[in-house]
Amino acid sequence: MSLPHLFTPLTLRGVSIRNRIGVSPMCQYSATDGFVNDWHLVHLGSRAAGGAGLVLTEAAAVDPRGRISPADLGIWDDQHVPGLQRVASFIRAQGATAGIQLAHAGRKASTAPPWLGGGAVPADGGGWQPVSPMAEAFAPGSPVPEALDRDGILEVVAAFRRAAARARAAGFEVVEIHAAHGYLIHQFLSPLTNHRTDEYGGSYDNRTRLLKEICRAVRETWPADQPVFVRLSSSDWAEGGWRAEDTVALAHHLSGVGVDLVDCSSGGIVPGVVIPSGPGYQVPFSQRIKDTTPMRTAAVGFITSPAQADQIIRNEQADLVLLAREMLRDPYWPLRAARVLGHDVAWPNPYLRAK
Repeated sequence: MSLPHLFTPLTLRGVSIRNRIGVSPMCQYSATDGFVNDWHLVHLGSRAAGGAGLVLTEAAAVDPRGRISPADLGIWDDQHVPGLQRVASFIRAQGATAGIQLAHAGRKASTAPPWLGGGAVPADGGGWQPVSPMAEAFAPGSPVPEALDRDGILEVVAAFRRAAARARAAGFEVVEIHAAHGYLIHQFLSPLTNHRTDEYGGSYDNRTRLLKEICRAVRETWPADQPVFVRLSSSDWAEGGWRAEDTVALAHHLSGVGVDLVDCSSGGIVPGVVIPSGPGYQVPFSQRIKDTTPMRTAAVGFITSPAQADQIIRNEQADLVLLAREMLRDPYWPLRAARVLGHDVAWPNPYLRAK
């Protein structure tokens, strides 16, 4: 059998993604009360028209308290569905697969957009008290969260379940659970932020319980012929934190609760960590999971050139590459990559004169 390459279709359950290029979730901090608007339609739609195989929305909060900022996208209310439906429909009409990331920021919530400094948003400025496994702030000056009790945890699981139902109604074909970058689920996973003494803290099995319960709830709600992804921080890059070995073990468990692909990122749980970043620095996480578990994987982080992305797929280090900043620089990166790599791919009819 010939090895896959960047423009080989990828089939997950009943969904066929036209190539191995995905648009990574990227917060736009441009929503009001969680509602999608024309910015999101143009931002995501242009990348679908630009040839990406999979277009994932930014983190959509499953609860208003789970927004990173007051300007985050939301999916906690049925009224959010029509706008999201418009976006998903346009993405699909361009031949791309429409995906949505479901998220809860936990203790990293109620902060300002980056270009406004990213600091804590006070209650009189539209902020709120975040929630977390522990009543411990992310950093000095960050809001002190409320520690979730068992009923609160069960409500988080229910919120993800309801959000998955809304994503289904909106016409998305892939759903990704955000369990990385120091947000709520990651806060439960990491021993640096979870010192609970109940069934949701302490041991590895207890710390991973919330994610597995959310995955089961989403899988029960999500169509059986459509895939579920989970984004994980494969390493905390900090002494005593979550390790690559933990991620491999978790990938084994997730394959048993209906997860189809692990999106391999890293970091974000505590401030001040030095991450040895560079071109493709997180690819080894993806390759390790792919080599040692039944799980499909996506690689993300400093993937910029067509040759680099193609090599990751050809070397079977990942099943999918997700691009973020490079897609901000060039929404039509996939079309350019196809030309560089010698593949003839479809262009939108209005753009054919430039092919």
